[in-house]
Amino acid sequence: METISGLAAGVPFTALPPTQPIDGPAPLIITWHMLDAPRTDAAFAAALPMAGVPAWRVHLGMPMCGARMPAAGVEAVLALARDDALTAFLAPFVAQAVAEFPDALGALRDRLPVGDAPIGVLGASLGGAVALEVLYAARTPVQAVALVNPAVRVGSAVPLVEAMAGHPYQWTARSREVAAGLDFVSRATELTARPPVLLISGEIDHPEFRTDAADLVAALRARYPDPGAVEHVSVPDLAHPLADEPGLEPAPPRPTAVAVDAILTRWFAERITTGR
Repeated sequence: METISGLAAGVPFTALPPTQPIDGPAPLIITWHMLDAPRTDAAFAAALPMAGVPAWRVHLGMPMCGARMPAAGVEAVLALARDDALTAFLAPFVAQAVAEFPDALGALRDRLPVGDAPIGVLGASLGGAVALEVLYAARTPVQAVALVNPAVRVGSAVPLVEAMAGHPYQWTARSREVAAGLDFVSRATELTARPPVLLISGEIDHPEFRTDAADLVAALRARYPDPGAVEHVSVPDLAHPLADEPGLEPAPPRPTAVAVDAILTRWFAERITTGR
């Protein structure tokens, strides 16, 4: 079966079918890409295909990326970062992706031969915040969660956007409130569902992201009856991006992405069960 691409309730997607036939409904993994390279669903699918996982891997496009880039192009996105790196740029990406997910999932289940079993989710960088919000909200049953260089405290990404914005960020009471709502370490006490979690950090990812990742792992392990259900893997030579710039089109994966893909493939293959 060939790769399928299109729109699911208005959300662009790239869907990779299981490489081996499955008797009955197949399991489903949903992913959200990063804003760094690879920054589209098709490019992310090429970087992390997880071909050895017996499931449909459906890569959703993040808002304002790829096919949903504003008509004014990158400049329109940069204008949001200059306006307010957190409340006009980072937080709206997460909020829209989370809000549109239930309808997109329903459309995918109508279109693909998958069942209604709990899904797997994967998020990278800011897409990791989307995956975590889906997990914490507990409106969609999730059976396994993987995160790659995730923004688990979205406020930690604000200094990284400052160079794009061209000026220092001015924190306000409102922006601190927004940052607190996107701090998944502090919010770990909200977690009710406890599926296995895999967190992959690049050894040369942004230091603040690595620190936040370790803090999230510790917070989740404190909430889980079996702390071993939360794994943290560090990948040598992996920086924050998973692909070369511009990261818009499918491209041969970097060696570091191949290493990440192998870890994800093993982990999901052991935990994703039938879609029945």
